[in-house]
Amino acid sequence: MKYMLLINAGELDTANAPVGCEPEDWMRFDKEIQDAGVVVASESLADLVAATRVQVAGDGRRTVVDGPFAETREVLGGFYVIDVPDLDVALDWAAKCPGSRAGGSVDVRPVAEFPGA
Repeated sequence: MKYMLLINAGELDTANAPVGCEPEDWMRFDKEIQDAGVVVASESLADLVAATRVQVAGDGRRTVVDGPFAETREVLGGFYVIDVPDLDVALDWAAKCPGSRAGGSVDVRPVAEFPGA
């Protein structure tokens, strides 16, 4: 089953980098999860505080607003899509992720799979 791990950074420093997660932690985790062969896709966002929201009204008018728009102090930093046997295994990977520490969190969401897709 596929799960998306949405990585939310906790506190950011003055350079908008997550506090408490060193690059070496991320490199170690990325190597471990890649070597396990469970990664379907993964990306880190280039700028943790830049975002643009697009909404289209019923009349077709487009509204574009600069963001980000999180209701909390968390900022989406990146994601992994993994293919693992069940939710428990996905939760184990989320707990190993450096983004789950230092005030950050990892949301684990099942990916919908449609027949014939």
